[in-house]
Amino acid sequence: MADDESERNPLLEKEQIQRPQSSGSSSSINASTGDVESDPIQSLLSSNSINRSEESQPEKLLSAKFESLDYDVCENALYLREEKKKTTKEIIRKELARWFVSLAIGVCTGLIACLIDYLIELTSSIKYGYVRNYVEKCVEDFCLYAPFLMWVAFNAFIVMFGAILVAYGEPMAAGSGIPQIKCYLNGIKIPHVVRIKTLICKVLGVVCAVAGGLAVGKEGPMIHSGAVVAAGVSQGRSTSFGIDFKIFEYFRTDTEKRDFVSGGAAAGVAAAFGAPVGGVLFSLEEGASFWNQALTWRIFFASMTSTFTLNVVQSYIKGNPWELSNPGLINFGEFEDSKYAGFEIPIFMVMGVIGGLLGALFNQINYMLTCYRLRYVKQRWNQVIEAMIVASLTATAGFVTIYFNNDCQPMKDKTQTNLVQFFCDDGQYSTTANIFFQTPESSVKDLFHNQPGSYEVKTLGFYTLVYFLLATWTYGLSVPSGLFIPCILIGAAWGRLTGIFFNYAFPEADWADPGKYALMGAAAMLGGVVRMTISLTVIIVEATGNISYGLPVMIILMIAKWVGDFFNEGIYDMHVHIQGVPILGWEPPVMSSNISAIEVMSHPVTVFRTKETVGRIVSILKADEHHGFPVVSNFDPHDGTISRETFGTFEGIIIREQLIILLKLKVFEENPDYQLILKNIKASDFRDTYPRFPPIQQINLTSQERDMTVDLTVFMNPAPFTISDRASLPRIFRLFRALGLRHVTVIDDKHQVIGMVTRKDLARYKIWRHHGQISMEEIQISHG
Repeated sequence: MADDESERNPLLEKEQIQRPQSSGSSSSINASTGDVESDPIQSLLSSNSINRSEESQPEKLLSAKFESLDYDVCENALYLREEKKKTTKEIIRKELARWFVSLAIGVCTGLIACLIDYLIELTSSIKYGYVRNYVEKCVEDFCLYAPFLMWVAFNAFIVMFGAILVAYGEPMAAGSGIPQIKCYLNGIKIPHVVRIKTLICKVLGVVCAVAGGLAVGKEGPMIHSGAVVAAGVSQGRSTSFGIDFKIFEYFRTDTEKRDFVSGGAAAGVAAAFGAPVGGVLFSLEEGASFWNQALTWRIFFASMTSTFTLNVVQSYIKGNPWELSNPGLINFGEFEDSKYAGFEIPIFMVMGVIGGLLGALFNQINYMLTCYRLRYVKQRWNQVIEAMIVASLTATAGFVTIYFNNDCQPMKDKTQTNLVQFFCDDGQYSTTANIFFQTPESSVKDLFHNQPGSYEVKTLGFYTLVYFLLATWTYGLSVPSGLFIPCILIGAAWGRLTGIFFNYAFPEADWADPGKYALMGAAAMLGGVVRMTISLTVIIVEATGNISYGLPVMIILMIAKWVGDFFNEGIYDMHVHIQGVPILGWEPPVMSSNISAIEVMSHPVTVFRTKETVGRIVSILKADEHHGFPVVSNFDPHDGTISRETFGTFEGIIIREQLIILLKLKVFEENPDYQLILKNIKASDFRDTYPRFPPIQQINLTSQERDMTVDLTVFMNPAPFTISDRASLPRIFRLFRALGLRHVTVIDDKHQVIGMVTRKDLARYKIWRHHGQISMEEIQISHG
């Protein structure tokens, strides 16, 4: 049965259990009182809950194009035969191979991070060097249009190259990649998400995006890059380039690959922030649906290896071999004054509220822009043009801000040569120009650690507003783009404003450190946009090297998340739902206990008999796109008089790829070599073509072979998970979520097959939270 089959069950009408339907409404729950404002049975089960005005909203539809991954092990006779033959040596070798792959993932991810950082620094220094020289010359000659046009041209050209790579090379490389990796680890097969082509476009594209001056960071794309590295290394080959090293063949399953991708994502976080523990927690909190202690150790090992590799290589690049003081792409620097008083905690809580409000506004604006892009910016050349326009406007906004707000400060360190004087007197530099004429990571460190009085209020105010608007527009362009750095910059700017305010209000107070409040503002803004708590707390603590800030940062992140969730979703979840991905959350939908399996399941069911003709298998595989098929006995598909409420006695389940391999190897009972084939067939025969199995159209069979039969009992899973037709939706949901199932068969009390439940059948039930109200509705599935 396909995991995209989601039609309403006709059995409901026959058994007189269909619920009354409301006219396009859903149930609404008052969050404060818990009172239900309408009949929950009528509204929760309404299949007409989407009115015409909502049909155009992307998040109101599930896309049928997304398939699920097979995390459940097929314990058929072939699998059990090979498991019994395993020796101690083979088991140890496989376990050592897991650790070796984890080591390779960490090393490769760290090296890619170094490459990205080096290329960005090189390109940015060339760009800002030329522009800075022209600015200094043209201030006196009144020809500022020359450096302005040069800045715009640099940005537009570099970003154009990155946008072409993504739009024409690999669209999956756009954005941070975190939503896609989150979906992959949740059990959803996202096309091209972990291919080597995606990695190449991601690496080169993020260099162009950051060096082109866009309001993006390189940290988010590093997480995606680490995941792609993990997927490639663990498989020992590249299907994109047709290269097979004939190693790690036993890892070519969805379950093994998922575990390594979890480690790659964690290694990406470790390389980005120098936070190996934060990387492990990130994979646990935002990605991995399934966890165990052995996996935790391997992921932590990959994270430690990643940050250590980056540290060593960076020390050589900076001319200080083995001075291991560069653990990540961004280093927040040491906060010398790590003190905070108890009376400041309410201040931090208020900052968390502000961060939640600004984050909700950020997400809402970005959501509307993303919906606009989906409707009107579809052509590739349009996507490239939009990226160039944003790059040009980013340079224009920076130049205009510098020109009209030339905040001059005394130059305290004479050795600094990268400062811009602009219209300032000798011995002074423009802080406004300095914050724009450097990489975002350098700006973050300045906002955190510059001395009090380094920035005027209007400078930080303008910067917060300009960068906020630019960042909301930029995320979603056809370029690789991370959100962490833009959010940190915005939050650090208004957080430093908060510190300046307290300095004005309490001039004698030594606790009102603008740098400390810049850090808290950065945490609040991050929490309000991405809605992460545990992992982000650890990442910030590790990046600052100051554990004393752990408590206030955690409080701020939790409050920012609660406030933001009151209005809308986190940015990553929002983009997942916009794409129509059938992701399953941590918990089943509220108030869904009254929904039973018979109301959720898909019906009718396509089944195979224990001994099936080749012709019928081929016909069904060509006609249907289903993935899993129950294997039954006591069923005649040619008997038109039998009832279609049941489909035979359940014996097991077989998946599409297994059937295709059986047809390819001609495992037919009438084949003269049948016993020899049956004796020599191995589990590796089903892994050789993973993950791109041949389509059924490529299997050539003669008319005589189509009349032969296949014994499916040897290859089917004889003991898959099944559910009773009386099981509730929450029970089914937890079964799927905990075990990573793709589909499950619904049987009645006589062990007869009556339906199938798939991921999309469960993902149809969505929870929406708006201004304290909780509602649930059943959404439609788009096959477009």
